[in-house]
Amino acid sequence: MKVLFVCTGNICRSPMGELMFPLFFHDNSITTDSAGVQGLIDSPIDPSSARLMQMDGIDASTFRSKRLTPQLAMGSDLILCFTEHQRKKIVELAPRSRSRTFLLTDFADLCTYCHNNNLIQGSTLKNRLDSVLANASLARPMLPKAHEIDDPYQQDFPAFETAHTQIGEAFANIAAALEPARGAHAH
Repeated sequence: MKVLFVCTGNICRSPMGELMFPLFFHDNSITTDSAGVQGLIDSPIDPSSARLMQMDGIDASTFRSKRLTPQLAMGSDLILCFTEHQRKKIVELAPRSRSRTFLLTDFADLCTYCHNNNLIQGSTLKNRLDSVLANASLARPMLPKAHEIDDPYQQDFPAFETAHTQIGEAFANIAAALEPARGAHAH
């Protein structure tokens, strides 16, 4: 299952998404990538994002940014972004990706709704993701208004910490809904 994270410059939020997301799952079939709708080319992760990744035990030293392409979007099973503007830009660039493109917080709410209403089916993570995507249009009217995760670029470290926390909370909700039950002994 390939998950693509998209922000503006691909140096602050989306690299954190790419690097953090697999930590929330017990399934090694997940691959992650990231890009920016106005992505800088071949830039390192922002130092504040790198510091947060280091605090999470993640080495971000080899990360390099890139710009979103239609091929990158179409090759992804799920695209998660941080603002409505980014979602619109992704869909303009790759219209067929519309049904797989969400604001991160909106997708977390969708997963929670589907889980709470027993709409998630399948034994694999990919099957469970597909069932969430299949129920998205049905569930959308029941979801709270999606909120954006603000861009911390060129702000103080607390702005990065806020984005990091919001991303982590969304990932925890997604994982709680999508991870197939592993039995009572696997806590």
